[in-house]
Amino acid sequence: MTRPARPPAIRVRTPREVRRQRRGRRHSCWDHLIAAPLWPLHGANLGTLLRTCDAVGACLAVPRFPWVPDALERGNTLRRPACVHWVNDPLGWLERARDAGTRVVGVELADEAVRLADLPAARTRTVAVLGHEQHGIPAEAVDLLDEAVEIPMVGDGSSLNVAVAGSLVLYKLAGLL
Repeated sequence: MTRPARPPAIRVRTPREVRRQRRGRRHSCWDHLIAAPLWPLHGANLGTLLRTCDAVGACLAVPRFPWVPDALERGNTLRRPACVHWVNDPLGWLERARDAGTRVVGVELADEAVRLADLPAARTRTVAVLGHEQHGIPAEAVDLLDEAVEIPMVGDGSSLNVAVAGSLVLYKLAGLL
């Protein structure tokens, strides 16, 4: 005797259903949440972070290093262009943003850092500053932060790569975690 077929306990949505549930057109620059890897080391991580920005409705602010446009193009698997702000002077850009009332959050290991789980969602224009993958956020930029957020880790490593760290923080700031 065979058992009657049960419907699956979990039904996976089709790509068509997912597309239908999402926004019909690309978001323009909402200028609300901005990921700012202003001292990048690896180009592949920038493309990954750009995809996260699209997923959470954020923009990406990057320096005008000669290799950055190619890195973004190579790593961007989106069908459409994403919102990218080009920054000529990272410290000046951060200072102007903060002076204009933008909340500046740095992803950094610091005594005063809030744990990622305790980070409140962005209710005002917020820039998430991501430092160099080996050296972190430069000391002169740390002075421009309103607050620091730390991603707890139990392993031997002292940090995550920029794409992973930025993605976690962006999802939390977007209120999606």
